[in-house]
Amino acid sequence: MITLEATTREITGKKAFGVLATDGRIPAVLYGAKREVQSISIPLAPFKKVLRDAGESTVIEISGLGGSIQALIHEVDLDPVTNLPRHVDFLAVAKGAKIEVAIPLTFTGEAPAVKAGARLVKVMHELEVSADAAHLPHEIEVDISVLEKDGDQIHVRDLKLPKGVEAKEDGEEVVVLTQVAEEEPEEAVVLDIGAIEVEQKGKTEEPE
Repeated sequence: MITLEATTREITGKKAFGVLATDGRIPAVLYGAKREVQSISIPLAPFKKVLRDAGESTVIEISGLGGSIQALIHEVDLDPVTNLPRHVDFLAVAKGAKIEVAIPLTFTGEAPAVKAGARLVKVMHELEVSADAAHLPHEIEVDISVLEKDGDQIHVRDLKLPKGVEAKEDGEEVVVLTQVAEEEPEEAVVLDIGAIEVEQKGKTEEPE
């Protein structure tokens, strides 16, 4: 499990970001699992790596607060100019408790139908699942190599989920399908009837 070290903070409000930034830290809060809301700070550089590697669907371990705490990255506020994180909400989860979260789908392989000219239509990009917090997958792979012809589909029931992970979506829901690309309609030839009429009217008859 990925670990992130945190410290408690006394400074709150908008000024917290400016004060903490000088030490390479950003403000955050931790709540959930029957805990009171706790104001903390975390180092920016390690958090950027955690956000990139774990994302918002992976349980991480927060240390430095008198014991390890399992939590999800619940919400990240990004600076509109630099796009860097400037505040984070962590949702604590009880060890062993099942939680529901949306897991990103990753499409792997090559679909023979696509090679033959069909389009790949991704209907779903994430899957709502329920699982023990410690066993939540970072992503769920969808092997599209089974899509051999136009109209083939992969349903939720076809996905190979890790042990202990249960899909909350209906098994009949379509995840991805192949579809023949519609041909471009041929460009219609427009005749200038007016010009033809003018040409006919302007034509002089030759004497017999």
